[in-house]
Amino acid sequence: MSWLEAIIIAIVEGLTEFLPVSSTGHMILTQSLLGIQSSAFLKLFIVSIQLGAILSVIVLYKSRFFKSTRFYLKLFVGFIPAAIVASLLGDRIDRMLESPLVVAVSLLAGGVVLLFVDKWFDNTAPSKPTIEEEPKYRQAFIIGIFQCIALIPGVSRSAATIIGGMAQKLSRNTAAEFSFFLAVPTMFAATAKKSLDFYQEGNSLNTEELQLLLLGNLVAFIVALLAIRFFIAYLQKHGFRVFGWYRILVGLAILCMLGMGVDLAII
Repeated sequence: MSWLEAIIIAIVEGLTEFLPVSSTGHMILTQSLLGIQSSAFLKLFIVSIQLGAILSVIVLYKSRFFKSTRFYLKLFVGFIPAAIVASLLGDRIDRMLESPLVVAVSLLAGGVVLLFVDKWFDNTAPSKPTIEEEPKYRQAFIIGIFQCIALIPGVSRSAATIIGGMAQKLSRNTAAEFSFFLAVPTMFAATAKKSLDFYQEGNSLNTEELQLLLLGNLVAFIVALLAIRFFIAYLQKHGFRVFGWYRILVGLAILCMLGMGVDLAII
């Protein structure tokens, strides 16, 4: 992977991490379109730079993130379901990371869901949160169950958890913010596990690869700072519908390319 390719993938990650379009799916497609051969380092890169993007949440929402022990316990409760599922199905999830077909189908299915989300929850989740609104433990756990769906490449983690929050009658803002906060322990754990797997498989990072990881995290962090504010503002005014159409169009485009024999799977 070249420096330019690392920057491009990191920009894609920063732009899409907090949008309901699947950042992992977009990075897999970007890797394929750039013709980057799949490798243990590439898989580590794709997972770890998501942590860089997620850290932007702590910077932007530090006054709300550093709140209380009770709040962190709720994050932990929300984190548990995905941790269990990922530990049980890690190998299958890893194999799906190399499949543009899985990404395409997930984008299409998720896009159809997003077309109707605003209507489903229009009467149950007000667009503005109440003062200091915060999920209860049970709500946090259910949101965590929704997050498990996002282990499938192409399923947006932010979309799954925001919808999970709105299904618990949380406002759009509160559901979105808890989704962002929940990503912090989730991506810390995912990066730690992927790093451990990387080394247990007998791999090691050379100086250039370490520099690429640092660069990717930095670029993803900076771009994500801008993307979060855009998403929250847009979500308040317009909802999810445009993201649904975007996912459907991208998913159909991928299926068309695969049907025409375009090899998007760089394995």
